[in-house]
Amino acid sequence: MAHSTGLVQAILFEVVDRDNIGGSAYGGQRSICCTPDLAKLEGCKQGEVIRRPSSDDPDWPFVLDTHFSANHLSVKLEDEPVRITKTGMYNLFFISCDPKLRGLTMSGKTIWKNPGGYLPGRMAPLMKFYVLMSLAYLLVMIVWFSQYVRFWRDILPIQNWITLIIALGLFEMTLWYFEYLNFNSSGVRPVGITTWVVTVGAIRKTVSRLLILSISMGYGVVRPTLGGLTSKVLLLGLTYFLASELLDIAENVGTINDISGKARLFLVLPDAFLDAFLILWIFTSLSRTLEKLQARRSSVKLDIYRKFTNALAVSVIASVAWIGYEVYFKATDPFSERWQSAWIITAFWDVLAFVLLLVICYLWAPSQSSQRYAYSGEAADDDDEESQSLTKGDGEVGMVKIDKDRNAGVSSAFGLEDEAEEDKRE
Repeated sequence: MAHSTGLVQAILFEVVDRDNIGGSAYGGQRSICCTPDLAKLEGCKQGEVIRRPSSDDPDWPFVLDTHFSANHLSVKLEDEPVRITKTGMYNLFFISCDPKLRGLTMSGKTIWKNPGGYLPGRMAPLMKFYVLMSLAYLLVMIVWFSQYVRFWRDILPIQNWITLIIALGLFEMTLWYFEYLNFNSSGVRPVGITTWVVTVGAIRKTVSRLLILSISMGYGVVRPTLGGLTSKVLLLGLTYFLASELLDIAENVGTINDISGKARLFLVLPDAFLDAFLILWIFTSLSRTLEKLQARRSSVKLDIYRKFTNALAVSVIASVAWIGYEVYFKATDPFSERWQSAWIITAFWDVLAFVLLLVICYLWAPSQSSQRYAYSGEAADDDDEESQSLTKGDGEVGMVKIDKDRNAGVSSAFGLEDEAEEDKRE
């Protein structure tokens, strides 16, 4: 019962000291375990992990040995608190160099705590970020809702959806903060709470994309409804919600570390494909809507849609550029040495969505003239613009009336042509 029949070693080390673990004989393949050749070269003990003391602290990397005794098939690793005094990214490996222990299995848990709580260092800044985002959404909600109440008689359907997205954004950012606060204080991520937060986020992203798509199609501006496209838009929204929900659940629910590359790739691809399809559909619809507005000479609406198109184009370019930077960031940092700035990767997408929402709020802000931008008041608006530009005095009233009638005829002709085109398309 006294002699050891197997050794398992727990190795705790900072990433910058990773070269102090293992070695290679005569420039060959690097080995973590001490071989007969390495025992001669390195002076290590055969059958154990090769460890060289750190230049900053000779006690690091930290090694904890656990031995099997006699013919026992299990052994308990005693609780061992380890105090870390230097800020950095730390790894914990459980290694067995004994070939007799092939097929060894382990169960248990490790508890990591920073001075500020249980949140990992790369996640801790996000808690403050979500506080700031919650305050930003709250400010937008106050300004938007005050205008919404003030001009409630002139509210458009699009503005109702914008109100919903602002509320969802505020709710999501607040939930993320409390989820991180709970994680920081307890050290665990309850499945129920995290699933609820992720679901709210997936709903917000889905509704936001459907709103942008509907605006691009001219919903409420050049067409009263989406017509036969409604079912297709809803089907796309449902598909996107499911893809986004699955990806976010895999990344956040019950997990702390990043999921494996293959699993993430399997879940990211459907989400990325749907986003690309949405972008293509959005810009195709925007092109048709701009053509209709140019044909109808609706200068005010055309100006709004041009600004909206420019904002979307900038956001798409920024997204593509950031994806490239994210790939570069992760490819050049395999050991997570830039962990202190890793939170920016996640935060960027929330900031981009918020900025785009601000642009939409600015372009479609509730006002006493909101109905001028609606589909039902389109002919009247064109007439008002025409009359304001042509009326100069009492002697020209008859000329104005003739031009108005002529303009109405042109508008109706364009309306019939557009309806025919929409029927063919649908």
